[in-house]
Amino acid sequence: MKLSILLIAAIALVPAATWNCRSQLPTEPINQLSAGEAQEGWKLLFDGKDLNGWRSYRKPTAPDHGWEVKDGVLTCVGGAHGGDIITEQKFTDFDLRWEWRVPAGANNGIKYLVTEDRPSAPGHEYQMIDDAIVADKPKETTASFYDVLAPGPDKKLKPVGEWNHSRVLVKGNHVEHWLNGKRVLTYELGSPELLEAISKSKFKNSKGFADKITGPILLTEHHDEASFRNIKILELPAK
Repeated sequence: MKLSILLIAAIALVPAATWNCRSQLPTEPINQLSAGEAQEGWKLLFDGKDLNGWRSYRKPTAPDHGWEVKDGVLTCVGGAHGGDIITEQKFTDFDLRWEWRVPAGANNGIKYLVTEDRPSAPGHEYQMIDDAIVADKPKETTASFYDVLAPGPDKKLKPVGEWNHSRVLVKGNHVEHWLNGKRVLTYELGSPELLEAISKSKFKNSKGFADKITGPILLTEHHDEASFRNIKILELPAK
């Protein structure tokens, strides 16, 4: 009788142990749209295999070095000088989402409302950085509109080396920055508040920097390592 009870107890523990093990594994495949996302019109900007759909900034082809695709992850190789890359497609109103991670001390960013006619200030940058190296510069921390607007103080950034989830929403003149499920920054293109903030930034002499334009998405190359996955976008009706 005691043996039977012990056997039943051991069997009962197996599913729990199996569940605990499985809970540490990814629940969904990366770089794939769900059926619901596909039906809504989401598009992958990175297929997990290569740089199809991307090219170097102000160049007709993709870079031949400095960007690496491995195990479904797109990585900007630190110190390789691969240059910025942009999507071949341009966007006006959109919901852009992606996952990213950087090692300690690293700096990177995604730019939107990008133009190739103003290389000194190609677009608005959603900053992605190890906040420890810019702790005294809020306008340069993660999820800021780089050097223009700081994110809110209640943002939740994961430790370096872990994956963060970010989002940029552009609808009409309204722009939002999100980090790990929380909206941390909003602003209005062309507004007096934005113009004033730009006038105090390094972009103060960049003509048209506060304007709404149609342009590609840009991944920056700041000489540091940065990795990306699940980059997807939903084009929104023009407002």
